[in-house]
Formats: sequence, structure tokens, C-alpha cells
Amino acid sequence: MDRPLRLISREGITESPIDALARTVEALLVVASQPLTLEQLVDATEDGLERVETALGLLSERYREGRSGIVLERAAGGYAFRAAREAAEACGRLFERPVERGLSQAALETLAIVAYMGPVSRPEIARIRGVAADSTVASLVERGLIAEAGREAGPGGAVRYRATPLFERVFGLDSLAELPRLDELGADTETLRDRLLEVAGARAS
Repeated sequence: MDRPLRLISREGITESPIDALARTVEALLVVASQPLTLEQLVDATEDGLERVETALGLLSERYREGRSGIVLERAAGGYAFRAAREAAEACGRLFERPVERGLSQAALETLAIVAYMGPVSRPEIARIRGVAADSTVASLVERGLIAEAGREAGPGGAVRYRATPLFERVFGLDSLAELPRLDELGADTETLRDRLLEVAGARAS
């Protein structure tokens, strides 16, 4: 029986090709600004699907809760790194002030729409708020509070956006499931609720 091919690193440590592939996948996930799908990782590494899945398995074990300060997770149909739960409070202290400083009412409204409705496109955000959303969305992407999450179906489909793990950390959430129900937010949100329901109904029809 043939033995698995082993590689020798510059430090003289024997490793398998899967170990080397896992390092490449790790680097891709670190530099990516949004979750990477399995297909994107296969294309970037120019390697096989099963081998990339094996590499992701190695990384999932290496970067898991309780073992590392960074955790590999499935997100928005792909893979991404996030801070471990035990480090979330410290991350929040680091990011909260610079991220929240200068957020306009328009930005906060847009964040709420993306958090509750995401993935959601700029045209949908504009319909809900009643004004153009291009510059606000671009600013929130630059701050790392929202990120691209695919496109709407059909030719020329608009980019859709989702809230990021940074958004959750900044606003003290373990997950978006902890967002308050819209009907608990008070009378001031009546118009926003109505528009959210209107767009949600249009998307479902």
C-alpha cells in the first residue's frame, strides 16, 4: 500500500499536503472581507472539493470554542472567522467607540433594516426608508457593520447585505436571534414596521 505523500517544511517538520492546503485556506479566510463559499475556496486554491472540505475540517478543529480566541464558523452560506465568545467583551471594548461614533440616524435605521431583513438589497432598503441608501450602505460596509451576502435572483440582480459579527459584538448580541421583536420597540417604529412588513410580503409573493 502506498503511503500518503509527506512534505518537508523549511523547519524540517514533516507535514501532509492537506496541512499545507489548510494553511492556504486559513490565509484566504483571514484576508477575505466576507464569508467565502466552498466553491470560492476551491477556485482560489485550485484544489479538489473533497480536499478543501478536509482542510476546513482541520481548521474547524484548530479554531473552535474553548481552544482558540478565533473560531471558524459557517456564515451566510460560506466560512468565516469570528472572535470566540470568551473574547467578545474585549472585542466590543476595542471596536464599540470608533464604530459607533458618528453613526447618523440614517445609518442606524439602515442597520436595523439589514439586521431584521437581511440579506436585503439597496433597492429594498431605499423602499423601506423612502430615500436612496447607496452612500449609507457604502459607509456601513466600510465600517465593517454590514457585508455583501450574494445577489438577488435574475440577471443583474442587486447585491444583498447582511449584518456582520462585528455588528453583533458592537451591539452586545451573541446572535441576531437576540434582537428585540419589532413590536417591542415602541410606537416610534410604527412606520418602519409597516414598511418592513410591506416589503417582506412583496418578497414572499
